[in-house]
Amino acid sequence: MLRLAQEIDRLNRAVAGVVRWLALAMALIQFAIVIGRHVFGVNAIWAQESVLYLHAALFMLAAGYTLLVDGHVRVDIFHARMAPRWQRRVDILGHLLLLMPMVAALAWWSWPSVRNSWAILEGPISVGGIGAVFLLKSLIPAFCLLVGLQGLACLIRLIAEREG
Repeated sequence: MLRLAQEIDRLNRAVAGVVRWLALAMALIQFAIVIGRHVFGVNAIWAQESVLYLHAALFMLAAGYTLLVDGHVRVDIFHARMAPRWQRRVDILGHLLLLMPMVAALAWWSWPSVRNSWAILEGPISVGGIGAVFLLKSLIPAFCLLVGLQGLACLIRLIAEREG
């Protein structure tokens, strides 16, 4: 089982290695938009939407990696003061009772919207924008898959650590 957890970790590390470049692309495009608008008086809706798409892809696809490196925001009022054994128990319960059901519910309830968006190849958000809202909506199940898998990997490690 630990081998499965390592493979999931490898997947999320690989995804993060690719999507980190989206931050640079997003900054460069935003810079070009500002220069274009304020220096040359040129504006393009598709360019503005590309920043939105890159931002969404960056955060949705990197969420599993963020879970891997324990980078999500926590409110550690009680958890930080607990003994390691109790911290593991709380983490196991949190993964089983909060994270996994949330990911499953989000995947379940978002799927009809994603499926319908693909069925009609849903077009741009704004006139003159990027005609690929179906790709943007596809980030939701990708997010659920990556976070759900990483949650499973974390859970495997927590249980193995507890048994060991």
